[in-house]
Amino acid sequence: MDTDRLPGCYRHPDRDTGIRCTRCERPICPECMISASVGFQCPECVRDGSGTGHAPAASVPRTVAGGVVAADPHLVTKILIGINAAVFLVGMLAPAVVVQLELLGRYVEYFGGPVEGVSTGQYHRLLSSVFLHVEWWHIGGNMLALWVIGGPLEAALGRVRYLAVYVLSGLGGSALVYLLTAPNTPTLGASGAIFGLLGATVVLVRRLRYEMRPVITMVVLMLVLTFVPFGGSLSVSWQAHIGGLVTGLLVGLGMVGPAAGRTRTLIQWGTCVAAFLLAAAVVLVRTAELT
Repeated sequence: MDTDRLPGCYRHPDRDTGIRCTRCERPICPECMISASVGFQCPECVRDGSGTGHAPAASVPRTVAGGVVAADPHLVTKILIGINAAVFLVGMLAPAVVVQLELLGRYVEYFGGPVEGVSTGQYHRLLSSVFLHVEWWHIGGNMLALWVIGGPLEAALGRVRYLAVYVLSGLGGSALVYLLTAPNTPTLGASGAIFGLLGATVVLVRRLRYEMRPVITMVVLMLVLTFVPFGGSLSVSWQAHIGGLVTGLLVGLGMVGPAAGRTRTLIQWGTCVAAFLLAAAVVLVRTAELT
């Protein structure tokens, strides 16, 4: 982190400022400054002290992406880890569940049996497969990465925006797997979504002007592990990793790229819609090819 930077406004962390509220001493940007008899005060102190100032909603501390600062900034990450762990345990007790939820383009389980897979309309596999793991080392590695990468990103984006990055990255990774992998090859795991969080982290670090070398080193290391042959019963799906990473970069740009203002929310959710439509288009093209 660049230690020479000025502190960020407590309501707009991406805005450097040298001004502090004369009552609570929190850093405030020009948009949050309210003239007082001596110096400036923040909207919260003005509202609490005299009943005037901005509306209560305007005084809620915001993340760099405009989300509400939560009491538990890692709650969604904890819930995602819990869901992955629960699905893993269910899969251990009932392996047939994994077969019904893993990502498969088109396959027949036995001679004369029904054709199944995404191409038959089982589109739920594109997302359900993101929560599946069949080995302890697989879920352990992914959940550790989710905690290390996802926790700080959730705190920076806010819960809803963070969840959008996770889900869309998982969908983007699955879409590329569906497009480029043999239709009878099963694929599963949260690594596509985690690579998406990593991509969004790259954008965030760049936006906040933090030191880029650690996160770039992490990206390079994870890409090397993606393309280096890996032993064991499972192989790494580079399609999921690349699809998730690219989706995370694009959605991350939409989340933290625009400056605060009336159009920021529109750009953010417009980017999410665009990412979803792009993934849907890839899925439809592959489905048409397989059917």
